[in-house]
Amino acid sequence: MNRPVFPTSPGRLVAEQALSRAAGAPLLPGNHIELLINGKAHFDAWLQAIRGAQHRVLLENYIIRDDEVGRAFLDALVERANAGVFVAVIYDWIGCMGQSRSGFWAPLRAAGGEVRVFNPPQLGSPFGWVSRDHRKVLVVDGELGFLSGVCISAKWLGDPAHDVSPWRDTGVAMRGPAVAEIEQAFAQSWASIGQPLPHFPEQPAYAHGNVALRVIATQPATAGMYRLDQMIAALARKTLWLTDAYFVGVAPYVQSLASAAQDGVDVRLLVPGSSDIPMVAGMSRSGYRPLLKAGIRVFEWNGSMLHAKTAVADGQWARVGSSNLNIASWLSNREIDVAVEDTGFASQLAEQYLRDLESATEIVLAPRRYHPSSESVQSSRPPERQGHPTFRRMGGSSSRAAAGALRLANNMGAALTDRRVLGDTQTTPLVVGAFALVVLAVIGILWPAVIGWPLALIAGWLALNLAISAWRTRKRHLQRQRELKESDQPH
Repeated sequence: MNRPVFPTSPGRLVAEQALSRAAGAPLLPGNHIELLINGKAHFDAWLQAIRGAQHRVLLENYIIRDDEVGRAFLDALVERANAGVFVAVIYDWIGCMGQSRSGFWAPLRAAGGEVRVFNPPQLGSPFGWVSRDHRKVLVVDGELGFLSGVCISAKWLGDPAHDVSPWRDTGVAMRGPAVAEIEQAFAQSWASIGQPLPHFPEQPAYAHGNVALRVIATQPATAGMYRLDQMIAALARKTLWLTDAYFVGVAPYVQSLASAAQDGVDVRLLVPGSSDIPMVAGMSRSGYRPLLKAGIRVFEWNGSMLHAKTAVADGQWARVGSSNLNIASWLSNREIDVAVEDTGFASQLAEQYLRDLESATEIVLAPRRYHPSSESVQSSRPPERQGHPTFRRMGGSSSRAAAGALRLANNMGAALTDRRVLGDTQTTPLVVGAFALVVLAVIGILWPAVIGWPLALIAGWLALNLAISAWRTRKRHLQRQRELKESDQPH
């Protein structure tokens, strides 16, 4: 087995202990792992595995869409269920909203398969919908496991007819002891919705390869992936290359990345250039400046959508999975990732990262602009300008023309050099927010009922849920009191 990350002898043991405790996941040796790139590779491998299943198929995915890809999976699952294979599917209620309906699963249920929806709205839990099942997992016969950032949707294949490139995403296929961990993670999700899975015969625990890894299956409020990401940022010595679809840097993590960069670590962040959730892209861009000032290199993907969630550190440690670098993934959702401590796999992921950068544009800070109002500016002028009065700042159409020329030069420079100067990313969210509030204010003044009725419905919904929650809490309290009284009575 290749030596895991940070290979000094006592230091390695301390790092292994720290990583195990941070992630809440032990290091599992003896695995074989294969890197899967983009939707087509995933769908081909997943469908082949499902069609070859002999005992059970466990599928958990945030989005399963009613399109040609989703229907291909449904057909494969129905065929296996008709053949007597146990088939269990979990999909997320919000993830599949507008993507597929409950009736989509009728053929599978008729064939004997079981389908459960994660966390639909329910009375007594007004804010329960915030927690989502964001995992993308497939386990077949307890022997072959997959986890990824890929959802089951034709969006990942792009649209060649309209010149839309495939989405860029990453996942893994695994054999070995880690598969039992993935299956256990699925079982926990399944049991959180209803009756537990039936008992499956245990698979023999023998090695399929020489790769050591951790399966980090996080649940709301556990923060195992957040602690691990912080730990890797602290332990990285040479390189830390990150890819993320919905990066929204929180201060502690940004500070960890900045500290690593200031210590000489080559920290890079690759994010989408155009996102399927524009609001998140705007929030991400608003956080570029502190990263760039700390020496972190930021790149934006030039394709249709970058959906991968990966990290690779020092050519020895790598992470692939469903977790994004934001609060929702770290603290609210059910996520699953694999952290691999193997130089061969890390090298593969690092090589893929460099290939991805060939299709990305680097974001850089603009050169510092000096205001000609001090002695330092006066002395920095060319000799022929010394002693001349300060030039008046341009205004009116001249300034607009200059700004237009600057934007054109910026875009041309990005095209020629794969770099783009960072603009004023902090102003746009403020302007958008101000405009939205003005619109709400005008609507509230002119048509108060348009705002009043939704607020009344929301207030009524929350009041009903809080009342039901209070009633249930009171009921449990009275039940406990009765049980205590019964236990205190002499027998």
